[in-house]
Amino acid sequence: MKRWLQAFLALVSAATFVQAGELDITQEDSKAQRCNGMYSKSSWGGSVDPFILTTFDNVTNTTIGGDESSLVSFVIFEWHDEPLLGVFNKPDDLSKEIICYEEMVKEGHCNSTQIGQFILQENATAISRNPIITKALDLKSPTPIKYNIKKTGYYCVWTYGYSAPEYNGVVEFRNSYGELPAAQIAKLPFYGGLTIVYAVIGAFWAFLYVQNRHDILPVQNYITAIVIFLIVEQLMTWGYYDYQNRHGNNVVNKVLMIITAILNAGRNSFSFFLLLIVCMGYGVVKPSLGKAMTYVRFLGVAHFAFGVIYGVASLSITPDNAGPLVLLVIMPLAGTLTAFYVWTLNSLNFTMKDLMERKQSVKAMMYKKLWWCILGSILVIFGFFFFNSFTFASRSDPNFVPNHWKTRWFILDGWLNLVYLFDISFVAYLWRPTANNRRFAMSDEIAQDDEGFEIASFGGSLDDEEDARSPPNGPTTNGVKRDLSPMPPKPVDNRHSLDGETIFAIGEDADKWSDDESPRNSQERTRLTGKNA
Repeated sequence: MKRWLQAFLALVSAATFVQAGELDITQEDSKAQRCNGMYSKSSWGGSVDPFILTTFDNVTNTTIGGDESSLVSFVIFEWHDEPLLGVFNKPDDLSKEIICYEEMVKEGHCNSTQIGQFILQENATAISRNPIITKALDLKSPTPIKYNIKKTGYYCVWTYGYSAPEYNGVVEFRNSYGELPAAQIAKLPFYGGLTIVYAVIGAFWAFLYVQNRHDILPVQNYITAIVIFLIVEQLMTWGYYDYQNRHGNNVVNKVLMIITAILNAGRNSFSFFLLLIVCMGYGVVKPSLGKAMTYVRFLGVAHFAFGVIYGVASLSITPDNAGPLVLLVIMPLAGTLTAFYVWTLNSLNFTMKDLMERKQSVKAMMYKKLWWCILGSILVIFGFFFFNSFTFASRSDPNFVPNHWKTRWFILDGWLNLVYLFDISFVAYLWRPTANNRRFAMSDEIAQDDEGFEIASFGGSLDDEEDARSPPNGPTTNGVKRDLSPMPPKPVDNRHSLDGETIFAIGEDADKWSDDESPRNSQERTRLTGKNA
């Protein structure tokens, strides 16, 4: 118990580090520049005017060594105004000079009052899209710098230790709508919308389930469970982002994040489990899977456990600390995922082949539609994968993040949720509860032989025998002459066509006449025996 508590506290601490809303700024190259997307107040609304607030720790004389200066060069700008920073000292220089030193004063690129500041091009203030603030801050008495956001854009805070060997500060990017980062605010209405969609699907499913509650298949109970689970999971995901937007990254938000990660792992495992038992024909082709169901459950539990471990490791291990031991976390999850893929596809192919060999065309059509659904999803996933590959190929371009910060969340996460929504909705539609689905799911369709000439020959031989016994002018019924037909009469079927319909929608008219009570059999008996039955 103590180990689990320590692991939980370590996970919360790691999540606090990774998800912190306020960013540290130091002399390190990776932390000297901090950038983030910002929305204007008119874009998303809110009661607070958006701003960027930068504060530095006060440095005493003892820390910096007596009367030595402790200047830090500081600038705030919108990314599209970045070309206005720095100047070329000479026409043939390949790099710009960005800090105002005494040499730059002598060259005339800046004046003595600007020493320690970032150099701006001439008329930069007039031609820039957004204001540019540059200062030389003295760490002996630093003052907070507040930058008001008027336009949506990608803003950066850039620092440089002009005469201060070390410095520490904090940059807060505060949007008008709340505490959520601008790159993730779109997730709030997105997951809220998904919650409503899943709730609507659940309402329709519940209506059909209650209406046909006495004829429910076992596989439909699993679909009911996953629909309820999805509603809860999407609601928790939306609640996590909503709480973070209202209250920031406190301890409660970290707990919600962990719960959301666990629910996400559960959704993946439950979905693979459901898809596998459906492809194995559970409830439609087979009433029970026997020992195979136990193996499938074990695989689902293992995939869930490895998914949770992977989620915990991804939060607690930074890329800098990742080593070969990370493979011990990734490989088991990859193994269970591969097992699900291979087993599911093989089971679907075997089920379709078995149904076609037994000429169960209606049931086979259901699984063929499921096969096309899976194939379409795979093609969409691969299509987005190649699209994302080409998109992220230009990630080294400095303009990549500034140009894609608004939509990157959808590329990484959003579209996969839409593909999943379509797939689960399609499966729920095919296996929806209808009247008599238990009765007809486990029944076999009468095989229809395509070799009709054999039936015709058999019918013709019967007619030849009757011709030998009948009067020359043929039989009459109530004085009306009737011609013989080489084919037996086709029974009247008042049912609607089953093309494109699931087998669970079949009606009850098939049992209207038994084999011994049909009108055709009564007529044949009269003709063959010469007397009424």
